[in-house]
This record gives sequence, structure tokens and C-alpha cells, in this order.
Amino acid sequence: MHVALIGASGNAGSRILAELVQRGHTVTAIVRDPARVPVLSGVEAKAGDVADATGLAALLAGHDAVVSAVPFATTDAARLIATVRAAGVPRYLVVGGAGSLEVALGDFPLGLLLIDAPNFPEAYKPDAAAGCVFLDLLRAEEQLDWTFLSPSAMFIPGERTGTFRLGTDLLLSNESGSSISFEDFAIALVDELEKPAHSRARFTIGY
Repeated sequence: MHVALIGASGNAGSRILAELVQRGHTVTAIVRDPARVPVLSGVEAKAGDVADATGLAALLAGHDAVVSAVPFATTDAARLIATVRAAGVPRYLVVGGAGSLEVALGDFPLGLLLIDAPNFPEAYKPDAAAGCVFLDLLRAEEQLDWTFLSPSAMFIPGERTGTFRLGTDLLLSNESGSSISFEDFAIALVDELEKPAHSRARFTIGY
């Protein structure tokens, strides 16, 4: 499969790039600085910016799928979604956020969003709020075949274990808290790319 990966040099993007390459996909790694992309077989690094709709659409055209792994707070969600649509790519997968997941907390009923929980860090709220907007825009999208994969509350470097759980809209947690490694997240996202099970939907991953 020929995949365009926007944000291929970031924490999640770099792991997704490695997973795609390991599984034999060819990748156009779209980043602001192509020098930050490692030299890998089947990977072509190209300079691109999500703020440049015309230029980005030209880079995306002709691919089988687009994956975006970009910060929400600094991304114009409507513009990026419209750019992917204009490029005519049949599949769009998004590295989502945890803020829009539901959480049961103390006396709060199920349906409380993680971003609205009393202990949600203020420093993360701008990106989490923008992620909620991104998901709402996708849910209103009538043309794209999209998938939004939300990580757990702690989205961190770790190991590629291949052992994790999937859910829908409820934050996943265990006795150790709510977490997922970038490496295992990449497995789930590429699994979804290869065998779509959440078309036009959000799902989540956690230990």
C-alpha cells in the first residue's frame, strides 16, 4: 500500500513510519524538514506544511491512504480535512487524542469527557480541546472514509509488545492507570489501515 504520512518525524509519526516500513508498505513521509526522516527502504521524505492546502493536496494525491500525526492545537482542522478530501485519497487515518474519550470518575456519570475531568492538566487542554473539534468535524464529514484512533491518557515511549486492548469511546485503564506506548499504538493504527474495522468511526487503545 502507498501511504502518505503527515508528521512522520514526531513521537507517534516516527513509530508509525517504522511500523509501515516493517510491514512492507511504501511511504511518502511529509514533514517540514525532510532531513529529520531516517533513510529507509520504501520511504520518500518530502517537505510539506499542513497550512499550505494546495501544496499538501498535491503531495497527497495518488496515495492509497493518508495518515496524519500532527498536533491539534497548531493545526487548522477544517483546512486539513478539506485538503485530504480535495486530494481524492480514499482513506484517512488520524492519530487522535484522549481528551474526547468518556471516563467514569467518582460521582461523575459515564459520559464525562476526560478533558472535563477535574484533574486534567491545564497544560494539555488547548491541544485536547482542538482534538475534540477535529473529531466533531470528522463526524460531520460526508465524503471521507476516516478513522480516528485515540490513545490512552498517557501516550508515551515504550515497547512494541503487541498486547493491548481496543475500545470505542470509553477511556481504557487498568490497575496501573491509563497508558499506551507509541510503538503499540502504531501496531493498532497499521492494523486498521490493512484491515479496516472502524470506518467513519473513532476507536481507542490501551493496556
